[in-house]
Amino acid sequence: MKRREFISKTSSIGLSASGLLLPKLAQAADFQVVVVGGGMSGAAVAKYIRLWSNKSISVALLEKDASYTSNIMSNEVLTGKRSSINTLSFSHANLVSKYGVNKIQGTVIGIDPVNKTVTYSNASGNKVLTYERLVLAPGLDFDLMPGMSSLAEYETIAPHAWKAGAQTTLLRSQLVSMPDYQNVVITIPLAPYRCPPGPYERACVIADWLRTKKPNSKVIVLDENSQIQAQATNFQNAFNGAYGYKVDYRPGCTISNVHLIPGAHTVSYVQAGAGLSVNAAVLNPIPPQRAPRLLSETGLLNAGGKFAPVNLTTYESTLKTGIHVIGDACISGMPKAGHIGNQEAKTCANAIVFALKGSQYAAEEVSPVLNSACFTPVTSTKATWLSAVYQYSNGVMIPSTQNGMTQPRAAVGASTKNYEQMNKWFTTLMTDTFS
Repeated sequence: MKRREFISKTSSIGLSASGLLLPKLAQAADFQVVVVGGGMSGAAVAKYIRLWSNKSISVALLEKDASYTSNIMSNEVLTGKRSSINTLSFSHANLVSKYGVNKIQGTVIGIDPVNKTVTYSNASGNKVLTYERLVLAPGLDFDLMPGMSSLAEYETIAPHAWKAGAQTTLLRSQLVSMPDYQNVVITIPLAPYRCPPGPYERACVIADWLRTKKPNSKVIVLDENSQIQAQATNFQNAFNGAYGYKVDYRPGCTISNVHLIPGAHTVSYVQAGAGLSVNAAVLNPIPPQRAPRLLSETGLLNAGGKFAPVNLTTYESTLKTGIHVIGDACISGMPKAGHIGNQEAKTCANAIVFALKGSQYAAEEVSPVLNSACFTPVTSTKATWLSAVYQYSNGVMIPSTQNGMTQPRAAVGASTKNYEQMNKWFTTLMTDTFS
C-alpha cells in the first residue's frame, strides 16, 4: 500500500514529519538507518521504513536475541492456558525475506552520536556500524527491590517476569509447586511502568487459577500507587469477587525490604505511615523500571531522568540529533504498551522516510493521532478491554476529543466474547509487526 493511501484509510495512525528533519547529504554510511532492538517498536519501524520507502532506504536491525518473545499474553503461560513460552516467540525472518531488512545479532556496547557509529559485540568480537539515522527501541531495564543484592535473584528466586521468557517459566513452576494455604504476593511500582493494567491482570488470572488449583491460597497485591492505574472499576469488581475469587489489594504501599528465602519470602512495607510485613510462598516483585543505561551513557536522558525526551512528531531525541527513541524507553505521555510501541514506530518511520526521501514517499503536515488498545483477561475465559485515542497538540499527546467520545474507554465488564476478540486483536497486532 502506498504511504499516502495508508494515511487516508486509517484514522488510528496519524503520522507526521517535522521541519527539523531535512534530507541529509553525507558520506555513505553502512546503513542509512540502524535500528537497535527487535521488539514491538523496533521490528515495526524497520518494516515500515522499508515498506514506505519502496525498499530504497537500507535498514539494519541490531538485536541481541534470535527472536522476540511477546510480553502480551504471557500471563496465559503462568496459568497453563498456553503450553509454553515458546508459543509467544516471533521470528524476524519475514522482515528479512519480505522487506529486505538486514538482521544482525549482537549486543550494543556503545554509541557515538558525533561520528554516528554503533559498536556491538557478538561471537565474532566487537564491530562498528555507521548510520545516517539511528532508532533506539531497547525496551526497559529493571532496578533491584530494597533488600536484593543482585539482578540474578530475579532469574533464580523471585522472578518479576515483566520481560517474558525464562522468568515466566520459573514463575509458572513456582505457582505449580506452591503448597495450598500459602500466599502469592505481587508488588507494583510507581507509574510509569510497562503495561498499566498488566499487574492487576496478573493478580486476577493467578487468583482465578488458585480458585480451582489451590483454593485456600490467596493473592496479595502491594501497590505503591494510591489507586489502580487502569480500568479501576473493572479490576476492583474482580478483586471483590465478581468472578468467583477475591484479591487482597493494598494501595499506597512502599516496599522497604524483601527478604528472599525460596518458598518463604518476607516482604516489608510501609502503608499510611505504618510498618507492616507479609509472607509469600511465591513472590512476584514487579520492579521499578527505566530506560537502559546505554541511553544515559549516550546523553539521551535529562539529569535524573529515567526515560528519553523526544519530539513526538518524529520521535527524534530532543537532546541528540539524528537519534530516535521509540517504545517503552521514551517519554510519550501515553501508556508504555505493545500497541503504542507499534504506533510510535509508524510515526517515527514516516518521519525518517520523509527526511531521507522527501514528500514523494512520506506524508507531510499531518499531526500524529495514535490509538492504544488492549484486552485484559480476568479469568481463563473472560476478558475486558481498554482503548484510547491520543492526538498531538502543542508538543504533547493528549486524549482525543474526536467524535465526542470520552478517552480512554473501557469495557463495562468481562465477557467470553471479549476473550475471543482478544485473540484476534493479538494475532492482528503481531502480524502487522512481524509479518
